[in-house]
Amino acid sequence: MGVHRAVITGMGVISPLGNGLDEFWNSLMEGKSGIGQLTRFDTTDLPTKVAAEVKDFEPTDWVSKKESRHMDRFAQFAIAAAKMAVQDAKLDLENEDKERIGTVMGCGIGGVTSFEDQKEVLMSKGSSRVSPFFVPMLISNMAAGHISIEFGLQGSSMTIVTACASATNAIGEALRLIQRGEADVVLCGGTEAPITKLAFAGFCSMKAMSTENELFEQACRPFDKRRSGFVMGEGAGVLVLESLEHAKARGAHIYAELAGYGSTSDAYHITTPVPGGAGAIRSMRLALKDAGASTEEVNYINAHGTGTGPNDVTETVAIKSLFGDYAPKLAVSSTKSMTGHLMGAAGAIEAVICALAIERGVIPPTTNYGEPDLECDLDYVPNTSRKQEVNVAMSNSLGFGGHNATIVLKKLPKDKEI
Repeated sequence: MGVHRAVITGMGVISPLGNGLDEFWNSLMEGKSGIGQLTRFDTTDLPTKVAAEVKDFEPTDWVSKKESRHMDRFAQFAIAAAKMAVQDAKLDLENEDKERIGTVMGCGIGGVTSFEDQKEVLMSKGSSRVSPFFVPMLISNMAAGHISIEFGLQGSSMTIVTACASATNAIGEALRLIQRGEADVVLCGGTEAPITKLAFAGFCSMKAMSTENELFEQACRPFDKRRSGFVMGEGAGVLVLESLEHAKARGAHIYAELAGYGSTSDAYHITTPVPGGAGAIRSMRLALKDAGASTEEVNYINAHGTGTGPNDVTETVAIKSLFGDYAPKLAVSSTKSMTGHLMGAAGAIEAVICALAIERGVIPPTTNYGEPDLECDLDYVPNTSRKQEVNVAMSNSLGFGGHNATIVLKKLPKDKEI
């Protein structure tokens, strides 16, 4: 049979910019900010007081009240996004072979809300009062577990934990399941709910987060000379990935082909990217090779673009090194300027963005861009979305620990047999 091709047929999003594809996309196109003053806990003693929180999320819209009480917020997000994606794909699971449907999710931290809550119970009420659901609420694999159980999916079910690269790695590993013919359909993506005082304090101590507390909507400034760090976000993105044969057989709507995946390690430092971006360069090169695409065919890169000093420079250098003379002609944007950094879920909503950019012929901007940095000198699509045909899009995710992951999406031709 050879290598099977994979296509994206359904997507669901829970995000600081809105829940559901249309609200999310419209906010991106308008350059709206999902960043605001943090409401989840008291930030008086913290240097950073802003975050990109999910608003108007009610878990009982997606699961029963009893179930919701036994799930951490990251798993609630995942179930909601998965249900949206399956509905969007018009996938009738009762008529599918569920042994041929898998689940691959990314998650960087897992149930840190439950961890903090139950530590308080332990300290104030004693060990006998710690919830029997604590461990299943804490462990990172439970998003994939809940999705598989909810839909009865009996194919491979797993969770990838590679910090901020988790979701992109998860989507890439889902692609491999399809390519190898081990699954017809895979629900894949990422989820994260890291906005807790302990996690927040840890990142503050690292001095990694933006301290733009007054102009909070502009707190994340990727590639801008004034950037002062990332903004923590939360949410989930889930994609329905199918083999091309399976999607065509059921007449599915296809957003884009997921054509390539690359994954490498810097093997350099736990938090700092290797100078020159050698790991990112190899990840992008592998993804392009897997996709059978040349550098000159890429129209758009959704950059990792966190708004931190070393990351933005390193990624820019890596793009310039790989793409050479073509690099200035590439549209590169960081949507984290609006969504904040969804950590282990970032690559999932950024894959959704790439698929929609291909389908709708519009590239979302890098907002809050005002003062160019001499070391960051690419076309970052500043402040305003751009109408432009996108035939090939790339998404980068770079995580603590030196993890690099890249996926490549392609537009499928509609006017001839595919």
